[in-house]
Amino acid sequence: MIYLADTANIAEIKDLFNYYPMEGVTTNPTILSHEGKPLSKIVPEILECIGNKMIHIQTISDTSEDILKEAKKYRDIFGLKDNYYVKIPVTREGFRAIRLVKDAGMNVTATAIFTQPQAMIAANAGADFVAPYVNRLDNIVSHGIEVVSDIVKGIRLYGLPTRVLAASFKNVDQIYRVSLTGCHSVTASYDVLIALMSHPMTDRGVIDFEKDGAMLYDIPIS
Repeated sequence: MIYLADTANIAEIKDLFNYYPMEGVTTNPTILSHEGKPLSKIVPEILECIGNKMIHIQTISDTSEDILKEAKKYRDIFGLKDNYYVKIPVTREGFRAIRLVKDAGMNVTATAIFTQPQAMIAANAGADFVAPYVNRLDNIVSHGIEVVSDIVKGIRLYGLPTRVLAASFKNVDQIYRVSLTGCHSVTASYDVLIALMSHPMTDRGVIDFEKDGAMLYDIPIS
């Protein structure tokens, strides 16, 4: 499983990429609105933090033709290459746009997915990632983990090259349960990722190790 940061906060991105094995950053209009910066300023700042790791940028155009134009514009303005994934919501126009964007040589992440059929259709259209929303499904009693599991099973059953990028997490337990489905990747907020990678018993154990070894580790490190 690979982990991506679902944030546009530069301080959070720097911290995550400095300490943890992150593979990329995902963004959407709502995440960008939290930072109060336009796309033209925030994307270069993110790229400076992550280097050649993946960046997923969501389109907001209404028609498939305009989604393609938008995707190309971002690619050209920001000088993006194979690390660029165009996030396209799975609307009627979005499904067509997936094919157009792929034909133009760009990667695609199909987003705003709430059902297994949506994911399968996006995969057949050529999406590299499909992004089901786990917590949003749980909020409407639709069992987000089960939907992810069904998507993973469908992709395996038909031998599709698409990977599942589970999104929308409220807590660590959701990511833990998603990992058991065989999901390929997750993207989560800074707070959830930090909680995922830590445990109070680990902290307690380190304190005990330092105390017990204080008089025994007599080889200087500097």
